[in-house]
Amino acid sequence: MSGRTRVRARPERTCVGCRKRAAKHELLRVVAVEGVCVPDPRGALSGRGAHVHPDPACLDLAVRRRAFPRAFRLQGALDTDALREYVEERAGGTPAP
Repeated sequence: MSGRTRVRARPERTCVGCRKRAAKHELLRVVAVEGVCVPDPRGALSGRGAHVHPDPACLDLAVRRRAFPRAFRLQGALDTDALREYVEERAGGTPAP
């Protein structure tokens, strides 16, 4: 094959929390539905999406930086409670009060 590799290209996305690039399957897609950030693990919901590591630290960074409204091109704050519950449940931690 004269220098060609057999490695397949994999889609990459940038985490809106930590701003690091990662493979698409390592990140959680998030969609805004009526002012609420909703996790979209299957990537099937319509609309503009943002990607974040399924880690509470990256989620906290994204919320602190106001990255979700910027990524969705929306004005005002978004409710991230459902997303926080999903991430903390997946991380195996207990939900914060």
